[in-house]
Amino acid sequence: MGDRDRGIRSRMAADAPLTRMERIALRFGQLANDDPRGKWLQTKFLRGVSYVWVRAAIANRIFVDGLDDVIALRPRTGVMLVANHRSFFDQYCMLLACYMGPVAWAKRLSFPVRSNFFYDQPLGVVINAAIAGGAMYPPIYRQAERRALNDDALDKMVEILSVPGNVLGMHPEGTRGKGPDPYELLPAQPGVGKVALVGKPVVIPAFILGLGNSLVADVRLNFKPNARRDHAVITVFGPPVDYSDLQAEKPRPTLYKKTADRFMAEIKKLAEREKALRADIQAGRITDDDPRWLGNRPAAKLYAFEGRP
Repeated sequence: MGDRDRGIRSRMAADAPLTRMERIALRFGQLANDDPRGKWLQTKFLRGVSYVWVRAAIANRIFVDGLDDVIALRPRTGVMLVANHRSFFDQYCMLLACYMGPVAWAKRLSFPVRSNFFYDQPLGVVINAAIAGGAMYPPIYRQAERRALNDDALDKMVEILSVPGNVLGMHPEGTRGKGPDPYELLPAQPGVGKVALVGKPVVIPAFILGLGNSLVADVRLNFKPNARRDHAVITVFGPPVDYSDLQAEKPRPTLYKKTADRFMAEIKKLAEREKALRADIQAGRITDDDPRWLGNRPAAKLYAFEGRP
């Protein structure tokens, strides 16, 4: 057992004790992400299984703007992808876009999640394993008495972002938007700003809209005659956010919030771009042979896949 694992276990004992199910779920997350062999297997699963079925099930109606600019980037550190959160499957759709690009520098993926359901329910653990290979990690706990575990999660996110080739997907809103207007975003939470200021990653904003919360319904829409016109799933990637001026300031909670608000402001700009693109698609000004439709791109091979650890 490593020093880090011993430290986490001691803090687990000091904080509100985890249930047996939570301990099992956390251990699974650690094996799938902290162990190089587990991360290797997870990446192979995402590329060889998840990518294949998601492409077949939904790529026909996915339109991605700004993908070629993302491909052209050459980040020297980890990348934090910040996006709005409307559907349970938002990050999955962006995973598909990265793999189909192909975004060759996006080698390993991680998506922090709230611990409830994915880390305290058996079905949540099964879904995390079967859909994401355990990539929904590290867990964030709601209970104030588990603050030390959240501090460990922050350290883990910063560690992830220190390695080139790692991509950490985060939602500045902190939770899923459920209001009637999908363009009305929730306030940004300071946590994403703190991760950015401590980890200093390249931060890429994105806005995505068009997915629901029923996987079966979304797959059915993919094969309707007018899927692209009537049911487009549009993702807009923006250029990296410049927050170097904020990095020069003394870290404090108000600065974390200010940083998160800057990320959210960029996401809102992309929302306006998405609205214009959707109007162009519905009016036929964007045709079905446009290369920004993922279905028009050739199936990517398992590019950038590294050998055994």
